[in-house]
Amino acid sequence: MAAAQDAILEELRRLRARVPQLTGALAADADGLVLAQDTPGVAPEAVAALTGTTRALAAQLADVTGQGDLRELLVRGVYGYVATYAAGAGAVVTLLAQDRVNVGRLHLEGRRAGARIAELVDSAAAEPTEAITKAPAKPAPARARAARTSRAKPVDARAAATAPTAARTTTES
Repeated sequence: MAAAQDAILEELRRLRARVPQLTGALAADADGLVLAQDTPGVAPEAVAALTGTTRALAAQLADVTGQGDLRELLVRGVYGYVATYAAGAGAVVTLLAQDRVNVGRLHLEGRRAGARIAELVDSAAAEPTEAITKAPAKPAPARARAARTSRAKPVDARAAATAPTAARTTTES
């Protein structure tokens, strides 16, 4: 995951270079834990935790109102914007921007970054699985194979389905 975090941080820095009015950018997992951040002057852990909570509430709101899965969330304050974009099923990208930012450009670049970060997170999550599936399976010792096959009894599904069930007996006191 360390390589993915470096790649995510690089994507956040490129995003900030493309949109000069961004004052910060971070990626967090669905639980609100920081994956990577470039947020000078802002506590990234607090922003990630609040993003996780806000994302959960916004997702609930979108679901209850029949709008489908949450894609993005935009908050406008007196001094600027906080924009959060889904980055796959397990992460989000949160961008902090000045009030003079072009919101259309913010959305365009935020969505693109979310898609790229989703790919990075998904590939990092798949790495351990690939390593396990690529490892050759050890054959079981001959005695263990023989013991398993001798204990296994074939089940006739039709016979099991039509077999009478045991009657329950009750005793009265």
